Amino acid sequence: MKYLVYIISNKKQGVLYIGKTKRLKKRIYQHKTKAHPNTFSARYNLDKLVYFEAFETEDEANLREKRMKKWYRAWKIELIEKSNPEWKDLYEVLK
Repeated sequence: MKYLVYIISNKKQGVLYIGKTKRLKKRIYQHKTKAHPNTFSARYNLDKLVYFEAFETEDEANLREKRMKKWYRAWKIELIEKSNPEWKDLYEVLK
């Protein structure tokens, strides 16, 4: 099973959250339904999947997530807009 690093937001160029999971659709559903109400994503209404990428190993995903969290905000926005310039919610394209 692949590991995924993802970015969620509340709106175009809004608040960003970077996470990692093995089950992306389930995890984004948890963000959307605020299954964990006392979290950063629930507090800022982060429920739009705007970017994700897959990795073969957990170590690769961990490294990518840690590096991305240290990036400047402009770099994160540039990454999102390269593949999703309209900041569409990608949740619907997940299988």
